Amino acid sequence: MLSARTIPAAKRDVLAVEDFERGEFEAVLELAARVKRGEIRGGLEGKILALVFLDPSLRTRASFEVAMALHGGKAIVIEPGRGSWPLEFEEGAVMDADRTEHLIETARVLGRYADALGVRSFARGDRWSEVRKDEVVRGFARHCDKPVINLESARRHPCQELADAMTLVEKLGDPRGKKFVLSWTWHPKALPTAVPASAALAAARLGMDVVIARPPGFDLDPEDAALVATTAGAAGGSLALSDDQDAACAGADAIYAKAWGGLDRFGDEREEAARRHAHRDWQILSRHVTSSRNAAGIVMHCLPVRRNVEIEDAVLDGPSSVVVDEAENRLHVQRALLLRLFGAA
Repeated sequence: MLSARTIPAAKRDVLAVEDFERGEFEAVLELAARVKRGEIRGGLEGKILALVFLDPSLRTRASFEVAMALHGGKAIVIEPGRGSWPLEFEEGAVMDADRTEHLIETARVLGRYADALGVRSFARGDRWSEVRKDEVVRGFARHCDKPVINLESARRHPCQELADAMTLVEKLGDPRGKKFVLSWTWHPKALPTAVPASAALAAARLGMDVVIARPPGFDLDPEDAALVATTAGAAGGSLALSDDQDAACAGADAIYAKAWGGLDRFGDEREEAARRHAHRDWQILSRHVTSSRNAAGIVMHCLPVRRNVEIEDAVLDGPSSVVVDEAENRLHVQRALLLRLFGAA
């Protein structure tokens, strides 16, 4: 997937970590640790990264801009519909409505200006069977002749996955055989499944025993759950499912709190919201930390987090919380990713 040689001789897109070549996951984490220690400077001089944000961002935008600056490159930000033309995504569309520019020309033109593109596009549409194809980010990859990095789509968040893995290694040492709990939490909105799926995959790649705790009706996409299971098994770990949050968190080495919407009611906002509201008590509380392994399990979240909705203040501000360290690691894994992408390390 990633290459140590200059691109685009063989264009490499970063759409999902499972597309990486053998050993690339570990290589990126090792390089991220080196850049975090300050061992590598420069390497991206003269390089331009275009960041296309179709949805809001704080950490992703800031960390990529900082990453490029730290290594001598430059990032530019495009927000279609806010300072640039609103985009049409459907191929073959008759553009006689309010969308002025097509994804095709956007991807092709930005590929002439920049050395790589990053694209963030959350779920769009009413049918999960279509949304799950991730056609927006994949459309950019098809039509741009430069590398495209997925900055979070409906299905995957590869940069968050790498940062989560880096954090687990830093905090737990060798994570193999340790218990990782991905706990669904209530949220006033039906959020995408990209982060929870990617977080579970990060733990699975590290050989952890993954437990996904969720209420009935809030399973991940079956294909994603199957990938977590096979990935964990191949690394010496396992996957289990639970509908009991308290029981799942007992003995955990890491608890990852994350909200997501019910896919079996995707597109039916009223029914999905009613089902979600019935589980408002799903929140990470001090008792979950107390019941973790030696009462010292770490608590993770990708941020932004709804305080006292997803995780209570006492946990977020307590010694078990590693959410800020986790956010910092976004910067370092992305520095490593860019250096490898441009053949600078």
